[in-house]
Amino acid sequence: MPKDIVSTEEAPGAIGPYSQAVSAGGFLFCSGQIALDPATGELVEGDAAAQTERVMANLSAVLAARDLSFGNMVKTTIYLKNMDDFQSVNTVYGKSFPEKPPARATVEVSRLPKDVLVEIDAIAVH
Repeated sequence: MPKDIVSTEEAPGAIGPYSQAVSAGGFLFCSGQIALDPATGELVEGDAAAQTERVMANLSAVLAARDLSFGNMVKTTIYLKNMDDFQSVNTVYGKSFPEKPPARATVEVSRLPKDVLVEIDAIAVH
């Protein structure tokens, strides 16, 4: 099964040896997105909700690079630095899925890249 590497300038470039997303077997596997502004490469300021807004915009850009949208997502994982941010992150995240949201796991982790408060990865179907 061949794989196709997905890359777009509308989302932050990889900060390590990974791809923004990989398309294979009818699925798009999106790497975790953090709250980096793709234009500047800088972390957006603000709380977990503000960071989630940027994360969701970055994921949307990666999906759009393959003419997909949040409606194509089938699974996400949300990584939180602090589970106390769950409700505010959930509120922002939920705006992207007014109906038929994907399956999801949410976990608290001890640390995330660039000390962000939230990271989200996703799997979408073509």
